[in-house]
Amino acid sequence: MEATVSDERPAQEGPATFSDVFGLAEFRALFTANVLSWIGDYVAKAAVTILVYRETESVALSAAAFAASYLPWLLGGPLLSALAERYRYRQVMMACDLVRMAMMVLVALPVMPPWAILALIFAATLANPPSQAARSALIPHILTGDRLMVGLSISTSSGQAAQVVGYMVGAAIASASPTAALLINAATFALSAALVRFGLRDRPPTMTAAHRSHLLRETAQGFRLVFGRPVLRAIAVLVFGAVLFSIVPEGLAAAWAAERSGDLDTGVAQAVIMAANPVGYILGGLLIGRLFAPARRLTLIRPLAVLAPVVLVPALLDPPPLMVALLAAACGFAVGGLMPMANGLFVRALPEGYRARAFGVMASGTQVIQGAAVLATGALAERFTIPVVVGGWSAAGVLLMLVAALAWPRPQTVEAAVEAAQATSAGTAAAGHHLPPVARAGIPAARSTVGERSRQAVT
Repeated sequence: MEATVSDERPAQEGPATFSDVFGLAEFRALFTANVLSWIGDYVAKAAVTILVYRETESVALSAAAFAASYLPWLLGGPLLSALAERYRYRQVMMACDLVRMAMMVLVALPVMPPWAILALIFAATLANPPSQAARSALIPHILTGDRLMVGLSISTSSGQAAQVVGYMVGAAIASASPTAALLINAATFALSAALVRFGLRDRPPTMTAAHRSHLLRETAQGFRLVFGRPVLRAIAVLVFGAVLFSIVPEGLAAAWAAERSGDLDTGVAQAVIMAANPVGYILGGLLIGRLFAPARRLTLIRPLAVLAPVVLVPALLDPPPLMVALLAAACGFAVGGLMPMANGLFVRALPEGYRARAFGVMASGTQVIQGAAVLATGALAERFTIPVVVGGWSAAGVLLMLVAALAWPRPQTVEAAVEAAQATSAGTAAAGHHLPPVARAGIPAARSTVGERSRQAVT
């Protein structure tokens, strides 16, 4: 493993700063490439939706064009993410950017029929899981210690900001020229590929050809790792629970605004509700990361997990749209503060060589759970009022998150899991980036690299 900048800080020292993180050239390159790709993606979603609707005048096909971007995660996210560990991270990200660039250029061609546009969008988004998995696995090589926590906070908050900016810019440009918006997206992928190529070091793959088995088996190892280790499983439960409840106001915003817009225009009410959660997410990620020391932030994971659904329970009182937006923003704030800490701990508790696959499991699970939550609450809203559905759903969420918080592993168990992952990663590095042979038979066997206390805590 190539050397990284040390960030081992004394316990009494304050948290890492933004300048600490952005002072690293590799992080600046990776961050900029990601932001460009994110904004381009959201610009393209707005453009493709408008383009398909203009070509077909079909709301169903227009919605299908939007939904096509989520299908790869639902159909094969973990499997595609496993590819990121077979090849060099830089190589994977560059290839994915260039594939998406080419697909967007083809979509922009005026001769493309709607069915071809849908097929090309689907093909382009197949590159999302391996690209994002490679990025997630690469970040711990660039950032260590508290820099990692701050970097993840910046990245997740920037992703939310990119969503807001991308949709606004995309809708504005696409209304005048969908082709121009799609070409802009293609250009963002080209710039991202250039930043990755010239801004990142070319690290060897974590899995060599000699240690490969079968892609399905490697993917299954990712599932066993995430749900087979208590600390990783506990983090997964909190993350999945948080998104299960925080997505509901955004998913039901259109119907909520149509039925209860009050004095506001329906479109304005919908926009305010939909934008509130991302805005709160951005503020939560940035403020909690800056205001609290590293050790204190870890103690906030459980309270924030419970707080996320708690703040939506007052929806039972049928508040006006602006108050709904405030509730959604408060929920977003809690989730935004929780996610970087959970992500950082998750990365630290993962052994080198399994990070991309574990990311695929988590990202795919998040996508599926969000979609399921919106579908379930939408079906309930056919029988009950939306305030009752959102408030009742959130009240159930409070109970679920309380159980998850009470089942959270003891600090000694968390520490032992991190030590076990670091020991396994050190053994992998000493072996020349080859996965330990025991890992091919089963992930948990890697725990034998640490002492008896750690083995007992992790199991």
